[in-house]
Amino acid sequence: MVFDMPWSGKTSERRSAPHFWRDALTWYGTVTPLVMPQVLFFGLYGLLVGLVHELHDWPGLQSGPVEFTAAFLALLLVLRTNSGYERWWEARKLWGGIVNQSRNLAISGLAYGSRDPEWRERFVRWTAAFSHVSRRSLRDERVLHELLPLLRDEAAVERITRSQHMPSFVAHALAGLLREAIEHGELDRVALLAVDKERAQLIDHVGGCERILKTPLPRVHTVKLRRFILLYLLGLPIAVVSPLWWLPGLVTALVAYPLLAIDQIAVQLENPFSPKNLSHLPLDSICETIEGNLLALLEEEAALPMPPPWSRVPHSPQPQHTDG
Repeated sequence: MVFDMPWSGKTSERRSAPHFWRDALTWYGTVTPLVMPQVLFFGLYGLLVGLVHELHDWPGLQSGPVEFTAAFLALLLVLRTNSGYERWWEARKLWGGIVNQSRNLAISGLAYGSRDPEWRERFVRWTAAFSHVSRRSLRDERVLHELLPLLRDEAAVERITRSQHMPSFVAHALAGLLREAIEHGELDRVALLAVDKERAQLIDHVGGCERILKTPLPRVHTVKLRRFILLYLLGLPIAVVSPLWWLPGLVTALVAYPLLAIDQIAVQLENPFSPKNLSHLPLDSICETIEGNLLALLEEEAALPMPPPWSRVPHSPQPQHTDG
């Protein structure tokens, strides 16, 4: 039996090799099907230019302007792709914050909130519902079929659906549960500040996601970039004409593919929340993870035969008074 040492690199090479060929040759889940019609168009255009050159034998353009324009286009495409990736990365960090704050809010509510089992279950379930309604809100969806088994209240789910801003409605319901615990004297006001801070940060994270969603990249930049790509690909086959009449078509198609693909990648990264886009954030699995983690807290707490030992404060012995 042979063991691969972690520093040898053999295991990583064996794992990465299949992934390389799979990713390099895959068709589905890529931008290739989206840009292939344009690539074929420019390839056919290059073949037409090559045929015209074959018939009339006119001199081609010098390669200097084409090379200069290619460098300029590459710079613009890098800037556009980086802008799209920054939006995707920021959305990922914001949803990481929603995961953390949901856990913190549920733990704080269970640790400092009411001892009433019904209140504790409602608080945790409404906290888990926040991520689901945030995902639906960012996708402009109003179907909340996953909330009915979670909240177990059809009327509450209907009110969430009719609300103008669903995440705010759920955050308001959580604030109402905290107020209920305060009014019954089961939540300390100092602890309330800590718990309510976690609740408020959930709204802050959703607001950051909405900023990404509602402020797309400037259209003027997209229009100019695509216009430059069009002009470059129209002039490229004229600059690469040769005695081989098919060469301009092949070169134009090979150059058009990466240019159009990178442009399309930036479009796909612009909205990281929509499941219609490639490489969108896996919000469904993120919400399922949050719900599973929070409901597990309830199950683990219910499995304990008595309050956990860290929740019992030992009583100090009373001093005994003796005469004399």
